[in-house]
Amino acid sequence: MRPIHSLHDFFLRSGSEVRLYHLGRGVEPCALDTLAAFEAGHLAWPYPWRGEARLGMVFRLANSADPLIWFLALPLDESGQLVPGPRDAFIERLLTTLGQSAEAMASESGPRVDNLMKDNPLTFTPSLPFQAVMHARATRDLGLPASQHLELVEAYLSGQQHVDWQALGLQGVADFVVRLDDDASRSLSRNLATLPDEVLTSLCYCLEHVAIDDALALALRQRGEYAAARGDIETFCACVRSMAGASTKVAGAWLDTLLADPNACGPDLLAAVAGRGWRHLEDADRLPRFLDRLAEQPDVDFTVLARDLALIPRLRLPVLMTLREAVPDSLIGRRLSGLSR
Repeated sequence: MRPIHSLHDFFLRSGSEVRLYHLGRGVEPCALDTLAAFEAGHLAWPYPWRGEARLGMVFRLANSADPLIWFLALPLDESGQLVPGPRDAFIERLLTTLGQSAEAMASESGPRVDNLMKDNPLTFTPSLPFQAVMHARATRDLGLPASQHLELVEAYLSGQQHVDWQALGLQGVADFVVRLDDDASRSLSRNLATLPDEVLTSLCYCLEHVAIDDALALALRQRGEYAAARGDIETFCACVRSMAGASTKVAGAWLDTLLADPNACGPDLLAAVAGRGWRHLEDADRLPRFLDRLAEQPDVDFTVLARDLALIPRLRLPVLMTLREAVPDSLIGRRLSGLSR
């Protein structure tokens, strides 16, 4: 019998029903084939976050009623490939727990593996919005009902029911966003202007993980600009983050306007764009402007953030070319050389 050398091997050999989710720059499904190619060294991780491949793993074994959930952060090298040592140590610990048999997990009398995540250096705790959105995606993908909080959130966000917004649960907001259809999106677009800032912020932290239509994106931009005019940086940046899944036509136009205004390009905005809106940086003009604005921030570690963006396969070459072509006396050139502004 072929030995188990990888997470992909483990899931195949244990007969698990498994769903994988990227948890780095957003919550979205991850194909098992992607994990296999990554572990085999054939693929750089598509969505790296701070030098790690962050994964949520939801799987059910043959005789288990409830799924297990693992959160693993696998370290990456300079090119975004897997650093195998920590993964290998985890697999060794896993197989030791199982008595060298992945199939043992499928046995009711087999060893329990709940404690594998305890004191495990690869585990991490996602933020609450990430957890809520992943749970919403997983329940939908597994054909399970949404949380009990969804009905109240739907009634509130559609304007059909007046309730205390503090009674809304984050899980209900995540369930609403993951199941957002055309009718709900139109209704939300109409009512967005009346939402309290606290509700809007929670909503944005969930919307940043899904695709949104142009009408909703424009409504979010309007709320973001209103927040910026009031000096509410948190709400403003939340609206910027929510544009991650908007069309480049709408999100790119707003980002161009923001990048043209030096007063708008503070560290919080730049972090929101790099962390969530990075797809909108796939533009020959916008990316250099973004890196210029990043270089203007004296309290930002430019080299670290530029390297983090360069780990994203789709941005790697454009970022590296922009850095290499920067003249020594430019903002970018001076930051790369370690000189102050």
